[in-house]
Amino acid sequence: MPHAMRFKPLGTPAPTCMLSKRRWPALFGLLCGAVMAVSTGPATAAANGQAASFPDKPIKILVGFPPGGPNDRLARELGQQLSDQLHQSVIIENKPGANSEIAAADVARATPDGYTLLFTSNGALAISPALKRKLPYNPLKDLAPIAVVASNPMLLVVSGASKYHTFGDLVAAARAKPGSVTFASAGSGSPTQLAAELMKMKEGVNALHVPYKGGGPALMGVIGGDVDCYFGGISTALPLVRSGKLRALAITSAQRSPVVPDVPTISESGLKGYEATLWYSVLAPAGTPDPIVRALYKQIDIAMDKPKMRAALASDGSDRLDLDPERFRAYLKADMKKWAEVIDAAHLRQ
Repeated sequence: MPHAMRFKPLGTPAPTCMLSKRRWPALFGLLCGAVMAVSTGPATAAANGQAASFPDKPIKILVGFPPGGPNDRLARELGQQLSDQLHQSVIIENKPGANSEIAAADVARATPDGYTLLFTSNGALAISPALKRKLPYNPLKDLAPIAVVASNPMLLVVSGASKYHTFGDLVAAARAKPGSVTFASAGSGSPTQLAAELMKMKEGVNALHVPYKGGGPALMGVIGGDVDCYFGGISTALPLVRSGKLRALAITSAQRSPVVPDVPTISESGLKGYEATLWYSVLAPAGTPDPIVRALYKQIDIAMDKPKMRAALASDGSDRLDLDPERFRAYLKADMKKWAEVIDAAHLRQ
């Protein structure tokens, strides 16, 4: 994980601002102009002119998942905050399919003017490029990174009646009898499988993958004892943990989550350096003028520190992760390399 990224604890007070909402559009234009004030030339002047009036029409954010999921909920909260700040409509358009690849391809082909954006997780950006030999877009060439906004860990869960009580118990069983431990996933190549494949690669153990058609069926498979364990999202797994139907052995983040402070990380449970999280981000088509990208990042950063956004993150068990365009690009490159190694080790490339 790049050292420059900055986490913002959910308990950190939102920054105060003495400006009225009516002055935000003017401030937004001034900010865009100030960012590139030292630049010269016709192209730069044109970009500065675009940024000074941005936005003067509705902004559309494509979400590559159906309504109601974590991606969609967070995108809608963010869209509302941006609309309030900019006094301009922000439209959320769901384009589900292929792990957000359809939405990503549409944004990559869109006019690079800041009015068509993508909200997605690292599945479409870091996992799909390693998993699939052919994609209709290249995340590093066809999309302009704007901001990483949050990170969402997974819980390693077993049945409430399981004989495994710790992460060490599970690993010891897998090491003692290779292939005897089974793990569910929400589908082949999904982040839920890759979290387990990363564990297998780092621990040097063998466990049997049992793919399901979605996270819900996978959780039911664990509860029913058909499969030993599963790496599931906090928002879906935690209610079942609290009801006693599941037991949480560990969490996949680098640090413990304030949502489940008693659940140890996999790293502290013995597998040093382990981390497997989903992270959410906003991107634009490549070629979007830099002043507009910068101004969008600033407004997104302000929005993500609003109380409603912090509450939205907490409700899904997410952590605030603030990466600007440069750090976003470096973080994406590192994540692509990480998951490419896991996918190659597991022979999952399609």
